[in-house]
Amino acid sequence: MSIQVIAFDADDTLWVNETYFREAEDKFCALLEDYLPHHSVAKELFYTELQNIPHYGYGVKGFMLSMIETALRVSDKKIDPLVIEKAIQYGKDLLDKPIELLDGIEEVLHQLKKKYRLVVATKGDLLDQERKLKKSGLAEYFHHIEIMSDKREADYRKLIGHLDIDPVHFLMIGNSLKSDVLPVLAIGGHAIHIPYHTTWAHEQIDHAVEHVNFRELASARDLLGHLL
Repeated sequence: MSIQVIAFDADDTLWVNETYFREAEDKFCALLEDYLPHHSVAKELFYTELQNIPHYGYGVKGFMLSMIETALRVSDKKIDPLVIEKAIQYGKDLLDKPIELLDGIEEVLHQLKKKYRLVVATKGDLLDQERKLKKSGLAEYFHHIEIMSDKREADYRKLIGHLDIDPVHFLMIGNSLKSDVLPVLAIGGHAIHIPYHTTWAHEQIDHAVEHVNFRELASARDLLGHLL
């Protein structure tokens, strides 16, 4: 591989994220069990989140608004205001979560920086992602930070153009096949998938990926043997 730039996803690639969202979702579903079973509330919340992505994008704020909207719909607008208050607090709690780096990631960044330009390519709420990056202590390893509204082919073309390289010299590393792998392969780049044990349903695909520019590794530590 003639890789010059390596881009890392942030959530569940550099640090823990989805685990916290699922904890908040479980607590929210428990609040509405007088109206629907737990699994049905989760299904309704997921539906609301998907409908709201075009309006709010990805991140905690959209999740919080989707919880409120779901509570109002499921209860036919009869929900106790205290439930709305708790849903808002669950969102605020997510924004205040400590940053838990994934195992070995800082050592991997330290070693890879000696040979490659490293960037962050993540989607989500701008303020929240900036906060997490600052609290992570990892910002010093990255040449560029790109917080994207989405991760489609056009978004990656824009990023690669900004970095002034050809796609063949670009490698994306992340936990989502849908967002971190398929769009990059489609424009001629390279991608490595490092699965995380919990993945949001919206980021899952129902088929295997087979491509000459694609690899799947078990952990971030495996990157050193593959790239150095």
